[in-house]
Amino acid sequence: MAGDPTDIRNWRRRPDGITTSGRLEPHDPARLAAIGVKHVVNLALDDHPEALADEQALLAAQGIGYTHIPVPFDAPTREHVASLKAALDAADGPVHVHCIMNWRVTSFLYLLDREAGVPEAEARRRVLDVWDPFSSDDPRAQVWQELLKDERSA
Repeated sequence: MAGDPTDIRNWRRRPDGITTSGRLEPHDPARLAAIGVKHVVNLALDDHPEALADEQALLAAQGIGYTHIPVPFDAPTREHVASLKAALDAADGPVHVHCIMNWRVTSFLYLLDREAGVPEAEARRRVLDVWDPFSSDDPRAQVWQELLKDERSA
């Protein structure tokens, strides 16, 4: 969409209007406000070296609400996914969801898409557009394969 800050790491705009990305930088809250974002959900850990310091305050200064759901990359759970769903349901206005690489976000949204009836191929394409947790041989992807496997076999 015109005006989208597509230079933010792994920026994506979904068909449902939700925007997603990897890490935010200090100038990004103003850019998100400029495109109408009203709420941000952050799935990254605060102590990650690339995490945006004082993110909640920077967003609040732009009139953007904030929900933090810290998801350890090596230990994602269905409870984290449920927390994201609750945050999305409660958010007022356009929502942006991010982590560090947009890997947590796309994987969780895959599960929520499938729950909402999005065809598997379409939901999978949205993840594969950013990364491949389904068939990666990276040892860090194994926990993600386990999380996503239950959905694929359902």
